[in-house]
Amino acid sequence: MPILVSDTSVVIDLERASLLEEMFLLPYEFAVPDLLYDRELAGPLGERLVRLGLRIEELTPVELRRATIINRQYRRLSVPDTFAFAIAESREWGLLTGDGTLRELAVAEHLDMHGVLWMFDQLADGNHVGFERLHGGLSTLFAHPRCRLPATEVRRRLMRFAGG
Repeated sequence: MPILVSDTSVVIDLERASLLEEMFLLPYEFAVPDLLYDRELAGPLGERLVRLGLRIEELTPVELRRATIINRQYRRLSVPDTFAFAIAESREWGLLTGDGTLRELAVAEHLDMHGVLWMFDQLADGNHVGFERLHGGLSTLFAHPRCRLPATEVRRRLMRFAGG
């Protein structure tokens, strides 16, 4: 089963959309770096994610060196984000991120990368979640004050999900 390394933003977005459990119905395994888990997910949310199947991965020394180099080159990236990138790149796993700088780096390095809207598409295309729930979840997420998803892409999906 393919493995996708996630940053925190995708997890938080899916939780806001009330679709966190459904994420684990997809034909992927999901992983986060141990540092990201410890700093950003530990507690009830993290425990819930682990019960659902989230993998917590430790970086190898080579991956740690790569994360350090990336952190020096891309100051806008958080250390947990550089860890996620280093694991995905080294292990040839996909990357799930909503961070613009991390997305730019993934594209520059030709790393397989997706965001939360892709996750909505996967849930819809695999018939894992009904269109009504997807519409409601995406509407809730889009209405959140911290949502930075592209309005055109969100509206396109909302129209798709409304048409069921």
